[in-house]
Amino acid sequence: MNSKISALLSLFSCLTIHASDWPSWRGPLGNNISPESEAPTQWDKTKNIRWRAELPSPGNSSPIVFGNRVYITQAVEDEGIREVLCFDRITGKLLWKKGTVYKEKEQRHETNTHCAASPVTDGERVIAHFGSAGLFCFDLEGKELWHVDLGKQNHTWGNASSPVIQGNLVLIYHGPGTPSILYALDKTSGKKVWSVDLPEVYPKERFDGFAGKTDGMMGSFATPIVVKTSNRQEVVLPVSNQVRAFELSTGKPLWFCEGMNPLVYSSPTYTEGSIVTMGGYFGSVSVVKPGGSGNMTGNQTWYEQRAKKHRIGSPVIHKGRIFIGNTDGHAECLDLATGKQLWLERLKGNEADGETWASMVLVGGNIYIVNRSGDTFVLRAGPAFEVVSINSVGEKSNSTIAVSRGDLFLRTHQALWCISDTKQTASAR
Repeated sequence: MNSKISALLSLFSCLTIHASDWPSWRGPLGNNISPESEAPTQWDKTKNIRWRAELPSPGNSSPIVFGNRVYITQAVEDEGIREVLCFDRITGKLLWKKGTVYKEKEQRHETNTHCAASPVTDGERVIAHFGSAGLFCFDLEGKELWHVDLGKQNHTWGNASSPVIQGNLVLIYHGPGTPSILYALDKTSGKKVWSVDLPEVYPKERFDGFAGKTDGMMGSFATPIVVKTSNRQEVVLPVSNQVRAFELSTGKPLWFCEGMNPLVYSSPTYTEGSIVTMGGYFGSVSVVKPGGSGNMTGNQTWYEQRAKKHRIGSPVIHKGRIFIGNTDGHAECLDLATGKQLWLERLKGNEADGETWASMVLVGGNIYIVNRSGDTFVLRAGPAFEVVSINSVGEKSNSTIAVSRGDLFLRTHQALWCISDTKQTASAR
């Protein structure tokens, strides 16, 4: 065979494999968008369920998928266990579980576990953040390759920021609380390449919703993203009161925008040339182009501070529109260019708890979002509100759905579910 043709076929094969994976909780593109065109839109406790695997304890992290394996982080609080669980994606069989035991006192909200951060993989290693217990790296068979102690985390609500792999680096925001630090580590050894201190400081003018609150309430739970411009790669992270960007290779500060909330839950999203960031409690929305320098406040495409919008999940950008899941159970659509609200509608599910903590995920022309009762809403990603379906498994969930080879993977407080439209095994596709 001609060597050039062989090389092209090899490249195509690799691209096909990676297109079918969901290697981080934000997906292969880091923006909640699946490169696949279709996924199931109808299921319940028995219909279109390939398997259901029991989990030992509730959790808020989300599954990731690579090849024929599914990974998830799991805490068993009473025993101090913090670990990664690995399942066979075809059968749901538990293949291994590895981690650590950490019994020192560490704060958390009663609804948050100490393994709220989702794992990440590059197909050679799986990396998971266990808060004060450290950052751990395993091979695909569960052998520990390295772990690093990043210090104790101290926030009244715990932590949730997930690690990100970019090239030879693993990025982790070790916050909120004191200290809060953004690290870049060598993914093969765990050795520090650079770090940036990100102290949490209130703005001069307090947000109305935070008047009289203690400083311990503020901080960022966001996961950083990496944005590629024409001449550099930017690490973008919203922190208390600001959106900040750093050079990937060195950690050098590049630009910042004022106006974030003191408390940030949602992670940023980059698509269609725009970075969208949202505050959490009493949330704001900011849209800015990458590639700037210094103080970019006022250079955003648009910025709004809207009281009483509470957001935990991250948004999706699609065809010039921003789709947002608000914590109170409302879905919202804004125009990307102007911020004009196109629609705001309540998601009326089958169960009692209509709140949502999950991020939206786009597959083809549909958006998937899970509420805390375990109802998954499938919405049309368009300028008008349209519900395609509502699907319930009857188990509570705070997690974001994962997409791989046409299957959906959902973590509830009781189990990990594989949802599929076909009885064929994943390996036969």
